[in-house]
Amino acid sequence: MATNIFHTDYPWTSPDAPLVVSAPMMKITLGRLAVTVSAHGGFGFLAGGFDLSPLARDLTEAAEYAKSQNVLLHNGTLPIGVGFQNWGSDLHMAVEALKENPVAAAWFFAPKQLSDLIDWAKAIRTISEGKTKIWVQVGTVAEAIEVAKTTKPDVLVVQGSDSGGHGLAQRSSLLTLLPETADALAAEGIEIPLIAAGGIVDGRGVAAALTLGANGVALGTRFLAAQEAVIAKGYQDEVLRVTDGGTSTTTTTIYDVVRGIHGWPRAYNGRGVVNRTYLDAVHGMSNEENTDRYQEAMKQGDAGWGPEGRLTTYVGAGVGLVRKVMPAGEIVRHVQQEALEILQRSAAPKVQ
Repeated sequence: MATNIFHTDYPWTSPDAPLVVSAPMMKITLGRLAVTVSAHGGFGFLAGGFDLSPLARDLTEAAEYAKSQNVLLHNGTLPIGVGFQNWGSDLHMAVEALKENPVAAAWFFAPKQLSDLIDWAKAIRTISEGKTKIWVQVGTVAEAIEVAKTTKPDVLVVQGSDSGGHGLAQRSSLLTLLPETADALAAEGIEIPLIAAGGIVDGRGVAAALTLGANGVALGTRFLAAQEAVIAKGYQDEVLRVTDGGTSTTTTTIYDVVRGIHGWPRAYNGRGVVNRTYLDAVHGMSNEENTDRYQEAMKQGDAGWGPEGRLTTYVGAGVGLVRKVMPAGEIVRHVQQEALEILQRSAAPKVQ
């Protein structure tokens, strides 16, 4: 049985099933999705992103939705987390929003430099009196060791190269990154729970991640096809259409360029579906013209996506495993059950 070691800190999570986390995806995973995931035994994260101006409102809406669903506070905090893209986030704004609606965890990602996270962790731990746990996402063994020694997070999220959206341009897949990170931390005498992220879509991926040394998993792309996701139909249709993510997706910075998003640390790029924006960039179209065409495509609404579309579809390499839209709670339960069945079969004695 896959015991959930996080159950003590997050008692709403399923005690005898792998922890399934819905990763924070900017403007897509908001209060309704996060609360629903937590209400069904997982751990839902609301996306704060880099622009925190809507965060106070988003947290208030999440609190109201939780109350309407009889989802109770835990230790004075909402049973959800908030994800921050630290390179562009304002710490003061984060603190003010979290004072009003405390949450169970804060997930840090992509600071300009890792040492920036020390002040973030200190400030959020102070205002919550330690009730808000600190999660930090890393993409290399070296990052994991440095963060563990300096920021001293409660949880490390180890993100492999199959992940969708933004991540380090140079990193390995979970197959090697996760066990090497676990070994390196153990060699330093550091005990810290690990959440695996990047390419995990179903129970098979969950079982594999646990075998590699994870204590739980984070799913992003799978929750793009959750009923509660705040996502355009054209975007969600692409998630369901695309297969063979190794060839149909790519890592690039062009999608940030045409969307007018500046400031990501140079070490990062983003994985999305190959589309006309990317292909034109590869064939020499200027950023100015490409941006103009992107703006025109935005006027087409859902028609701006598709095989010849230009609008960005950030997804992971496992997108071909996402085949239908489901309620978020059903996704959590289905993934957990599939993982448990696989692990139980693997542990059963083989009949000769």
